Amino acid sequence: MTLRSTPHNWTETVALFKRREFPESSYGNLYDETYDVHEGNASIPGHFDLDEAEPTGTGYVIDGDLTVDGNVVNVDDGCPALIVLGDLRARNIYLEGDAKLLVRGTVHVDAFIGNMTDKLVMIHGDLRATVTVLSAEFSPDLVGGELHGGVIAPAYLELAQDRDPAALLVPEVLVTDEDPDDDDDRRGFDAPKIHGGRLLRRIEKGLPVTLGP
Repeated sequence: MTLRSTPHNWTETVALFKRREFPESSYGNLYDETYDVHEGNASIPGHFDLDEAEPTGTGYVIDGDLTVDGNVVNVDDGCPALIVLGDLRARNIYLEGDAKLLVRGTVHVDAFIGNMTDKLVMIHGDLRATVTVLSAEFSPDLVGGELHGGVIAPAYLELAQDRDPAALLVPEVLVTDEDPDDDDDRRGFDAPKIHGGRLLRRIEKGLPVTLGP
């Protein structure tokens, strides 16, 4: 994966944010370091694996829309930040580790999946997903617009959930009667009926996780 980008120091990066009227409430939470800025819209033909990305600076700033044909994935700690000053479109987004995802516009995905709590995720527009799966106290720090689609989340997050996971997700990612309660392969998922390990493996293989229309 290659993005045509130019390193910007923190002063230059903040100046860009101000020109684009990106709220300081978002970028003020970032490290004041160097960021790789891509001018204009960007398109990535495959997956965008943040764990494997090697920016010059601390993360990427897309000065426009970002379209990813595959999935945006973060599993490990220490991955680069991703800041999109337009809309973000991808097949799925899977965030774990200490993900930092800031989007000025709207996010369009089949599945938005978040697991664990050490993250910074702020979406100033809508989150438009077929299904949003939240686990282990993960909840976006901000969704400024509306959250569209089904939500699968533990009850303590107090999010409206009126859909059966089996009506939204492929059966391969659901917990079965054969799965032991202490199965470490679930990756700590406490979203109802979701097997975290099988879900992540399908994401990594580029296989569908949501049911078709």
